[in-house]
Amino acid sequence: MAVEWEKEMIGLLGEARLLLDMESKERLSKDYYWYSPVLERQLKEKIADGIVIPKDEREVSAVLSFAYRHRIPVTVRGAGTGNYGQAVPLEGGIVMDMSQLDEILEVGDGYARVQCGVRLGSLEKHLRERGQELRIYPSTFMKATVGGFVCGGSGGIGSITWGNLWDGNVLEAAVYTMEEVPRRLVVQGQDLYPYIHNYGTTGIVTELTIASAPKTEWMQTVIHFNDIASAVQFGEALAKEEAIPKRLISPMEWPIPAYFVPLKKVLEPGAAAVFLEIANGTLTAVSGLAQSMGGRVGHIIEAEQYRKTIGLSDFTWNHTTLWALKMDPAITYLQAGFAADRYLEQIRLIKDEFGDEVLLHFEWVKNGGRLSLASLPLIRFKSEERLYEIIRFFEANGVNIFDPHTWVLDSGGRGEVGAMQRKKRENDPLGLLNPGKIVYEP
Repeated sequence: MAVEWEKEMIGLLGEARLLLDMESKERLSKDYYWYSPVLERQLKEKIADGIVIPKDEREVSAVLSFAYRHRIPVTVRGAGTGNYGQAVPLEGGIVMDMSQLDEILEVGDGYARVQCGVRLGSLEKHLRERGQELRIYPSTFMKATVGGFVCGGSGGIGSITWGNLWDGNVLEAAVYTMEEVPRRLVVQGQDLYPYIHNYGTTGIVTELTIASAPKTEWMQTVIHFNDIASAVQFGEALAKEEAIPKRLISPMEWPIPAYFVPLKKVLEPGAAAVFLEIANGTLTAVSGLAQSMGGRVGHIIEAEQYRKTIGLSDFTWNHTTLWALKMDPAITYLQAGFAADRYLEQIRLIKDEFGDEVLLHFEWVKNGGRLSLASLPLIRFKSEERLYEIIRFFEANGVNIFDPHTWVLDSGGRGEVGAMQRKKRENDPLGLLNPGKIVYEP
């Protein structure tokens, strides 16, 4: 980094808010991309020239203006819990760590207005103390920030009821453009779409208003089945029981539960499992449904223990992959969408073709108001070529793949990025915001 660059930035923020030591630059230039052996190889050497830590929106604007004048790339960072290299600077430059913008600004009936660096776990606690709760959140919620989730995630716990981020769960955002004099935009409704799951490519989100839900007392339980097909069918039946409030329906085949070391004593060896969060008082109805479909009620965590002990959601969504990786570093994963009307056939075809090379983990969710079967299957990684053979087999049999082994938005988590590309050109005319993460014509 040039001395002039350093001196001017210190003049803007002060010495404590500019990190130039190698340990800080390496640590804060990484996220959880190592879930993917493909991304691990491609991204491990990428590093910022410097880390800046603004404390308020004025400093965010000052950094963006500075970077624009000096033609320096800026990559925004929440807590770094993303899995696709969202926060990795492909072209060096500045990583802007937003963790100090962490104030809960307002809580009203059905919403919370917060700065982008507020941790979701802290916000959930704050809301529940006031009779509300988050609608949706990732399994990393204790570390993840609101801004990181909105700009790098999509759905999670709660999506079985409330859908994903695009389904009315984000109400408003304040966004700064990358220009010599950055504009502060306030966007709502469909105008939010280019800023959700944008990796900070179309603007820097500093403040968010998200929808909240009335507080529910949640209990947790595991239902065991002899096979994964029965487990998934039960999940569908429960998902359709609108009278039973639920936050989580996560079916997974054996031996995936064997990776969950803290639950070893309470899980049935050899059995498929469905991890549930359901409203307190509904267990009788849920267990009756399960038993009618060949299921057995296993481990129960009473509502009084919610958030006081390790929760079942700590083993779902991409935490499932994390537990597997702890025991077997050769594991990786995919992100998939099975067909609601033929998932049994798709499961059979995949298991017949790959056996235990592919282990099936599902999440029942709503997407645009419709029930959907999301999946994060575990893959025993052999080579990149073999990984894409598996992907092609999934796709050939009608399973949609959202490739988690790429950092490019139109290849992975976002299928249609036209509006985002247009907003990129408008808000970032020099292409300095997280360059390389979205394909577009300047």
